[in-house]
Amino acid sequence: MRAPLGWPGILRLGLVQTALGAIVVLTTSALNRVMVVELALPATLPGLLVGIHYALQMLRPRWGYGSDMGGRRTPWILGGMAVLALGGVLAAAATALMGSAFWPGVTLAVLAFLMIGLGVGAAGTSLLVLLAARVDEKRRAAAASIVWIMMIAGFILTTAIGGRLLDPYSPERLVAVSAGVSLIAMVVATIGVLGIEGPSPARDTAAPAAKAPFRRAIADVWAEPEARRFTLFIFLSMLAYSAQDLILEPFAGSVFGRSLGESTQLSSLQNGGTLAGMVLVAVVGSAFGGRYAHTLKGWTIGGCLFAAATMLLLATSPLMGDAFPLATVFFALGVGNGTFAAAAIASMMKMVGEGQEKREGTRMGMWGAAQAVAFGIGGLAGAAAVDVARIALGAPHVAYAVVFIVDALIFVVAAMLAARIGGARRSRGYGPMVPAE
Repeated sequence: MRAPLGWPGILRLGLVQTALGAIVVLTTSALNRVMVVELALPATLPGLLVGIHYALQMLRPRWGYGSDMGGRRTPWILGGMAVLALGGVLAAAATALMGSAFWPGVTLAVLAFLMIGLGVGAAGTSLLVLLAARVDEKRRAAAASIVWIMMIAGFILTTAIGGRLLDPYSPERLVAVSAGVSLIAMVVATIGVLGIEGPSPARDTAAPAAKAPFRRAIADVWAEPEARRFTLFIFLSMLAYSAQDLILEPFAGSVFGRSLGESTQLSSLQNGGTLAGMVLVAVVGSAFGGRYAHTLKGWTIGGCLFAAATMLLLATSPLMGDAFPLATVFFALGVGNGTFAAAAIASMMKMVGEGQEKREGTRMGMWGAAQAVAFGIGGLAGAAAVDVARIALGAPHVAYAVVFIVDALIFVVAAMLAARIGGARRSRGYGPMVPAE
């Protein structure tokens, strides 16, 4: 057995997440802007294309199962990155084509976003499984935060540098920049992952786990009580997390009269809080090592409840008017989001190998699918709920308050589910879990 990864190895795997994030953010932000502004197309079009990307995440369990059967994760990571990189280039080409040939461009865009969804699912699922397998338990909390922070760094670098390179806009420049980002991302991902996994372990191909079809594999994983509870927790917590995305800035503008620039600064503060929460988990996880592994559930629950409390504060904020510390609460909401998300990811890495028949990839795929589906519907559900509440209740501040309260309740239910995960008990065919807090 190879020695666990040190910090340099963890940072190398984080580069894969950085590369993945770089391609995704360009396709979901810059191309979105070009379609809506430069090409004057309906905003629904990029929304539907991004929805295709999320819908394909339902196949994450299948990709994880495939890596389980092969016994290696590196080919799935590099293969997924290659498909993602090509999808990113085709998406840019499709967007450029829409300006002169709309329907051929849309057809190519659908193919491109299908590839993006497939690539993200295949690479992302196996990357997390590999990270969990190669990182010592006492470093998993810090590792989980580091790789997500590096993904956000990929977002920031790509949007900052790519944004400058895209001006002034031309279809040729859009394709060239996208191709450059995809090529660099592929090289970075390859450097990050090569040699990390090591030789494939010996595998008994006659074992039931190796011969079981996918339907049985996913049914076996769903039958595990802890895996099933964790899937539901991920879905609910990420639903609450993503439901904030499209309503917080409009809330600041319509209820508190903040300008576009001011509301954008508030959003930046919230993202800063999310990073702070993740860094907090990483620092504490590194400082306390193995002892910290047993407190992951507490951090997950605490982050959810803290986020719920800030949502309730936002719901009551119109009562205080301009005296309400809106910036502080936005930052605090980000801290709660980042804390529970990083702790939940670390818990995911810890639990992925705990269950019958060692179905790590299938298990991680199921959790990844739950997260992606929640993200896919969360933003739309939050925005639609505000519209419905505004029609039903009239006053905008009341409509936002109702939606914030519902969002807080979802966080509370997610925290209650998290509290039931990791009990020191066995169920038939299921291995020992983390001792109860």
